Amino acid sequence: MDLKSDIETPGYQERSYRNLLLDEDLVSFQVKVKETDLYIRTTQDLKKSARQSVIRYRYQLEQYMAHHPDFFRSMVPLAVDEFAPPIVKEMIRAAQLAGVGPMAAVAGAMAEYVGRELLQESPQVIVENGGDIFLFSPKEIRVGIFANTSPLNFRVGLRIPAAAQGWGVCTSSGTVGPSISLGRADAVCVVSPSAALADAAATAVGNVVCSSSDLSRGLSKAKTIQGLTGAVIIIGDKLGAWGDVELIKL
Repeated sequence: MDLKSDIETPGYQERSYRNLLLDEDLVSFQVKVKETDLYIRTTQDLKKSARQSVIRYRYQLEQYMAHHPDFFRSMVPLAVDEFAPPIVKEMIRAAQLAGVGPMAAVAGAMAEYVGRELLQESPQVIVENGGDIFLFSPKEIRVGIFANTSPLNFRVGLRIPAAAQGWGVCTSSGTVGPSISLGRADAVCVVSPSAALADAAATAVGNVVCSSSDLSRGLSKAKTIQGLTGAVIIIGDKLGAWGDVELIKL
């Protein structure tokens, strides 16, 4: 179970575990608002627009949590709230599909909602939020996978094809980062058209991987989550993959 810290975490630490984005000749900039820390690439400098977007979505989430504390605390899926803001509804939906609490989807949801707003000003957008990525590109993009102390760290990645709907490429770890995980995988990387779902699913899969012998169990878990394109699990020097994903050597 993964309680993301993008909204509220005492003792927040600078992130040093961003996934590696390759081959992109775009303008890069960082946006920090409280604990939210986004690394963004667009065709022009949209830092002001991105910051305004982050503030708006953080406000929606903070206000909702103030009146619905279970949304922040729950480690299990919650019922749909028809009166909730769209970003909250998407987190609840993703959590239901993955079988985790809604905050397991917060980093991916924030990346995607900010990213889709920036598409109004840039035809190509990549938003990375602590290992969770929303990307929209007319061409393929290579993403290197951060896997902490694994010998496969940044030695393997994914080739993400262009897609009209955009992609979520989200990574959860049981050995690094500000998230709570029941597993010990160095990296669980999930690909989906929904970044919120990819984020929640990475948590759900990571929860069942405690040793290399759990690779098949983790991949079986990924297969049960509707809406995923594929998944990669790295633990130690072992790797397992499922679905329509293309691995590359870095």
